[in-house]
Amino acid sequence: MSVDEELQEHAEHAKQPFDKKVAVTMAVIAAMLAIDGVMAHLLTTEELLLQQKASDQWAYYQAKSIRRYTSEVAADIFKGFHDLGAEPVEKYKKAAEKYREDTDEISKEAKAIEAESHMKGEQAHCLDYGEVFLEIGIVFASMAILTKRSGIWFASMGSALIGMMIALCMFLIDVPFVRRLLHFG
Repeated sequence: MSVDEELQEHAEHAKQPFDKKVAVTMAVIAAMLAIDGVMAHLLTTEELLLQQKASDQWAYYQAKSIRRYTSEVAADIFKGFHDLGAEPVEKYKKAAEKYREDTDEISKEAKAIEAESHMKGEQAHCLDYGEVFLEIGIVFASMAILTKRSGIWFASMGSALIGMMIALCMFLIDVPFVRRLLHFG
């Protein structure tokens, strides 16, 4: 074996630990990407379910509003019948007031559900944006293995770190101060 062949063989063996390190980095980034993706899908599903629940509340609000309006109309109609007395009028006025109180409560609940749905959507967006940087990190890690350049490997880890920081911002969205800044409620 010549000296050149031996040096070339040592150079090849020296490159392998680099590939292993980058491969491990890539596997860790891929695991973070998988977790990020699953959490984003869960939050998006929860956002949609909350939107549906808010829609149901608004439909319930509308039904109560129609009942209130019907009671008000009935009270006005019974006012014209003097021979029936004030009892039917009072009955429908009380019913109308009860429906008004119900609609106020239903409206508050629907708005709270909408705010929660919006918050879940914003959390999912954080995860989605983080996912982009994690994917870029995997691409850079692949490029680092192909080019054997440690600078690209460091860029891969930097991109993954940025992705995780963006994804972890989803936890800040539920902080009251941040929610006020973002106008969630």
